[in-house]
Amino acid sequence: MATDNLLLKTTSTDVKVQIVSTPKKNLTHLPKRPKVDLAFSNLKYVVKQGKTEKVILRNVSGHIRSGELCAIMGPSGAGKSTLLNILTGYKTEGMSGQILMNDADRDLGQFRKLSAYIMQDNQLHANLTVDEAMSVAAKLKIGDKPVHEREAVITEILDTLGLIDHRKTMTSGLSGGQKKRLSIALELVSNPPIMFFDEPTSGLDSSSCFQCISLLKTLAKGGRTIICTIHQPSARLFEMFDQLYTLADGQCVYQGSTNQLVPFLGSLGLQCPAYHNPASYIIEVACGEYGDHTRKLVCAIDNGKHDIREGLPFPEFKVNDGLNNAEQFEKDNLNSLIINKLAKGSSNSSNGTNNILSDSYNNHDLKAAVSDGTELEKVNVNSALLNNAMPVKQPRYGNSEFQQFFIILKRALLFSMRDWTLMYLRLFAHLLVGVLIGALYFKIGNDGAKVLSNLGFLFFNMLFLMYTSMTITILSFPLEMPVLLKEHFNRWYSLRSYYLAITISDMPFQTVFCIAYVTIVYYMTAQPPDMQRYGMFLLACLLVSFVAQSVGLVVGAAMNVQNGVFLAPVMSVPFLLFSGFFVSFDAIPIYLRWITYLSYIRYGFEGTALATYGFDRPKLDCFIKYCHFKKPKTTLEELDMHNSSYLVDVLALVAIFFFLRIAAFLFLKWKLKSNR
Repeated sequence: MATDNLLLKTTSTDVKVQIVSTPKKNLTHLPKRPKVDLAFSNLKYVVKQGKTEKVILRNVSGHIRSGELCAIMGPSGAGKSTLLNILTGYKTEGMSGQILMNDADRDLGQFRKLSAYIMQDNQLHANLTVDEAMSVAAKLKIGDKPVHEREAVITEILDTLGLIDHRKTMTSGLSGGQKKRLSIALELVSNPPIMFFDEPTSGLDSSSCFQCISLLKTLAKGGRTIICTIHQPSARLFEMFDQLYTLADGQCVYQGSTNQLVPFLGSLGLQCPAYHNPASYIIEVACGEYGDHTRKLVCAIDNGKHDIREGLPFPEFKVNDGLNNAEQFEKDNLNSLIINKLAKGSSNSSNGTNNILSDSYNNHDLKAAVSDGTELEKVNVNSALLNNAMPVKQPRYGNSEFQQFFIILKRALLFSMRDWTLMYLRLFAHLLVGVLIGALYFKIGNDGAKVLSNLGFLFFNMLFLMYTSMTITILSFPLEMPVLLKEHFNRWYSLRSYYLAITISDMPFQTVFCIAYVTIVYYMTAQPPDMQRYGMFLLACLLVSFVAQSVGLVVGAAMNVQNGVFLAPVMSVPFLLFSGFFVSFDAIPIYLRWITYLSYIRYGFEGTALATYGFDRPKLDCFIKYCHFKKPKTTLEELDMHNSSYLVDVLALVAIFFFLRIAAFLFLKWKLKSNR
């Protein structure tokens, strides 16, 4: 609500107080977008459960108008979340029926560019501030605008949503209601004309619930189409909704304005008790607490084909076993709109069907505005952001994929630097283990009597780098999935840009950690003091850590954290067994030797062994009478590596690295599709 400023003017005779109203907060800087009305006919959704099929939605129909706040209600298991997911385009498989956008067949690709889906859980990056999160969203969604215009949009949205004082607050420090408003603010940057909300009041107290629904009401009055599922709102919240769509057992039992619900039920002999919440009553009726009336309600509303509006007579009750086709559905809705216009006594003349439709919506918006005079100015200003034109072809993303890559990369780097586990704990582990291993194998690298111990040191390097790189990725990458699902579905960026940025973002840190570890252990264990050998040793270790990180990406993209943490070490056992440390290559049975060519640990171990003992290294020091491994060539012969090539090892690791990165991308693409 707007506040008033008091200006005091003092003279010698009296004191005059002048009250000046401050201007209302309006969203005037958002990009203009077309209005979108949704209609659906005979929607059916079937899921497979083993060999049987379960019908979730049973040929439901409906019509949702722009400028209205629509609630989808129903008992648990009624199909309201499924209906919302189908309307958003989040679920497409297993669905049949017709969905119209502005009286034309919906183009799902174009529709997704005009809509936003705010899911029940607030999927936010915890290590970003509100200002940083909004800046990233603005760059990705409206990156073609100048910087000062983007900043104006951000400031305006945060001010309108009551987050202007929390710009520097980490999202993890926001309350539940503030997180919900931030989720809305992030999507509001591109001014989507249609917005979907899954249980927006879930987990909020009564005051936060009222603020959230009030915000959605304001957005709807600006000409947007706002659709949300809600379980059982209070009477106060229920009155704020313009339209109600109620489901029971996958069928529509009511569709129309909320203030016509009680009279409609009364016409069917279902009298809502005085001082009883109508929302609770319709849920109780749908659950069968007053008898089985589902069939009667479904037939009365014709499974959503009838729209109960103020000024229209209730449809004649009749049992209709069949369902109208899509053409009849469009005709019914058109007739309903014409009758509605005539019933309101509109004096505007119309030239054809399109004018009738447009005038009907305009009258409805005007009525909503007049009903609350305090919001009239806000409605008029916000409506300027939306026009009645049919949606033209929208760009797929708000920025080029090249720019998306750098924006996401910058965000990922910032996120990593603020993450204690990803950064400081991992750095501490590498330094601590490096000093510990250096002390354990202190100065054994040039001792001919301790070659076997030095080979153990080389193998442990592979083991340590493998598990640290792989495990941290398995633990962290799946945590990105919920955010990725939301942002990618809402067309923030392409999957290619995201994947390339997220895979590259950790490589600099892993490189620094690996260099720190290898430098400590290499010189503490007295390996050959040759920069060329040190470089070869380091390169092999780096490639192993990158490949292990790729394995973590594959596992993290393909499965959840619990399964990944268990299966990844188990799947690594064959790579360790066939690494050449436990069994030399010539001792492996012929029918199992092919596994060694898949073991990246083998190539890393072989590369470090060649860097240490190959390339004509001089004889080792020996402080006992007989040293079998005094000649480095003997060590390589025992390991069956005397004919091996360091270049082949490097090329093999590089090939495995790219293969796994491509596989991780394909798994990620498959998982995004399967989750929907």
